[in-house]
Amino acid sequence: MKKPVVVLKSLIFIAALIPAAMLVSYAVRGDLTANPIEFITHWTGDWAIRFLVITLAVTPLRRVTGWNPIIRLRRMLGLFSFFYATLHFLTWFVLDWFFDFRQMAKDVAMRPFITLGMATFLMLLALAVTSTTASIRRLGKKWTQLHRLIYVAAITALTHFWLVGKVQVTEVTYWALALAALLGFRVWWTLRHRPPVRASTAN
Repeated sequence: MKKPVVVLKSLIFIAALIPAAMLVSYAVRGDLTANPIEFITHWTGDWAIRFLVITLAVTPLRRVTGWNPIIRLRRMLGLFSFFYATLHFLTWFVLDWFFDFRQMAKDVAMRPFITLGMATFLMLLALAVTSTTASIRRLGKKWTQLHRLIYVAAITALTHFWLVGKVQVTEVTYWALALAALLGFRVWWTLRHRPPVRASTAN
C-alpha cells in the first residue's frame, strides 16, 4: 500500500514544480510580457491559491473514497501553496518595492487587498512552520486548532484576488465555487457525524 502512495507523491511533487519551471523558462526567453512584475505576481499568486484549494480537497476525497493513504499528500500540497505564496510575496517585496519598508508599510495599511494578502501569507507561514511531525507532537490538540487557519487563509486569499480587480471574474468564480463546495462538505460531514444529544431523564 505504501509503494503506490510514494510513487503518486513523487509524481505530484514533480508536477507541482512545473509552474515554477515554466516561469523560469519564460524569464530566460524574455516572454514575461510587457509588464514582467505583474505577470510574475499573477502567475505565482494563481498557483498559490490553486494549491491551497487542492490541499483543502484532500480530506473530502479521503472521506468520499475511503482511501486513507491520500492524507499523506496533504502536507506536501500545503507546502507547495506556501512555496508559491512566498514567491508571490517576494515579487512584491523585492521587485515591486525593492526593500522599501516605509512604502511597503503604507501599502499594507492603505490598500485592503494588500492587507489581506499579507494576512494570508502570515497565516500560511504559521501553517508551514508548524507542519512538521515535531510540531504536531509538541502542540497536541492545539495543532489541529491552529491548522484550521487554512480555512480562513483560503477565504482571505480569494478575497485578496477578487479585490485586485485584474483577475478574470470567471476564474475567481470557479475558485469561490470550489472553496464553497469544500467548506460546505466539511460542515455537512461534521453535522452528519455529530454524536446525538441524549435527552436527560427526570428522576
